[in-house]
Amino acid sequence: MGSVRWAFRCGTWRPSRSEWLFAARCVQREEKDRVGQFVFAKDAKSAMAGRLLLRKFVCERFGIPWSEIRLERSPRGKPYLATSVKVSSDSGRSWSFNLSHQGDYAVLAAEQGLQVGVDVMKTTMPGSRSVLEFFHIMTRQFTAYEWSTIQSAGSEYQQLAMFYRHWTLKESFIKAIGTGLGFNLQRVEFHLSSEPLTQGRVLRLTKMHLDEEEEGEWLFEESLLDAEHHVAVALGPEDRAGTATPPPPTTTFTLLSFDELIASASPLTEEDPAYWDAFKMKDEAPQRQRDAQISI
Repeated sequence: MGSVRWAFRCGTWRPSRSEWLFAARCVQREEKDRVGQFVFAKDAKSAMAGRLLLRKFVCERFGIPWSEIRLERSPRGKPYLATSVKVSSDSGRSWSFNLSHQGDYAVLAAEQGLQVGVDVMKTTMPGSRSVLEFFHIMTRQFTAYEWSTIQSAGSEYQQLAMFYRHWTLKESFIKAIGTGLGFNLQRVEFHLSSEPLTQGRVLRLTKMHLDEEEEGEWLFEESLLDAEHHVAVALGPEDRAGTATPPPPTTTFTLLSFDELIASASPLTEEDPAYWDAFKMKDEAPQRQRDAQISI
């Protein structure tokens, strides 16, 4: 069994011309074009970091040369390895991997022998709406029990933090099972322990109830990347039959530098100077996001 947990802080990444152009050369052409279509630099950086994380994982864990890696997307948008190479280990257990980027981070979680889903969220104030109005809009996303937990957390900011903690748990599960917008989020209910989350430590005490019954085959790892960012990893059986697999050792997220992110990378395309020219003209983020950060 193997586990990978990587994070890259794209929010503070200010790529130089050479860094951005090299990164663009190291992803598939259609992905480079997709990244270039983002209006804001923040989103472009997150998407670029996500593609590099995926390729780094495939290259280093499966031993596939960077130039031979072919990543595709499922109809639901989930990335998968299309390269015709056997990627399972000698034990016969295949790897599952998943990616998330939001706030200041792009994260990757991968697990051998288990389904995996990951989600990261930054605790931010809801723009022009009050917290109460924001919660009202999101009412149907959580059960009455979960709303009780969220709204008893303390201050408005603490309630928002608890909201996003629950959100990452739900999203990690949905991403692990590969279900999209058609899944009713009220089917899953999370019961948190009283133990607080802390940076540098993985908490595995949260329980999930599916259709009002506790689901014992799923394991949820929660941690803080920093004071503002919650990350949740869902781990479940590879097949519907729920084949018993011993839980893997806990693995904390490793924060990668840009040099570590591209350590195994090699260019796939020629340098495109116009790609940098277009990137440097982008605003970092929408004005309302910049205002929200200032007000916190």
